[in-house]
Amino acid sequence: MRSSLQSYRKVSLDSEIAVASPHRIIQMMFAGALERLAQSRFAIERNDLQNKALYIGKAIGLINGLNSSLNMDAGGEIASNLNDLYEFMLVKITEANINNDVQAIDDVTAVLRIIKEGWDAIPQDKHHLTSEAS
Repeated sequence: MRSSLQSYRKVSLDSEIAVASPHRIIQMMFAGALERLAQSRFAIERNDLQNKALYIGKAIGLINGLNSSLNMDAGGEIASNLNDLYEFMLVKITEANINNDVQAIDDVTAVLRIIKEGWDAIPQDKHHLTSEAS
């Protein structure tokens, strides 16, 4: 049953990504990273080392994806600041992994939520703008 549910979720996610705008894909990456961080925190609290490693690895992958989506040429100071924040998050997640530190997970979650809230606040009519459109 669990395998079937996971397969359904994967197909559903793949379908959503196939039709999603770049803005929506970034929103999904933020949501996925926050979910994996919560799962990591729960695994640390339960001393579940196998799932801790799995979810921390997935959170790192999503944060790396967010970081690599930055347009450093067109993004200027904002892109540079976001890059620094993503690098900070990766260091903190690594510390959380090494030290089983839920506070480090909470620190990353707080920063990521703030960035996500800013991204979510972008008006709908600005979702499809590119750096060339400005």
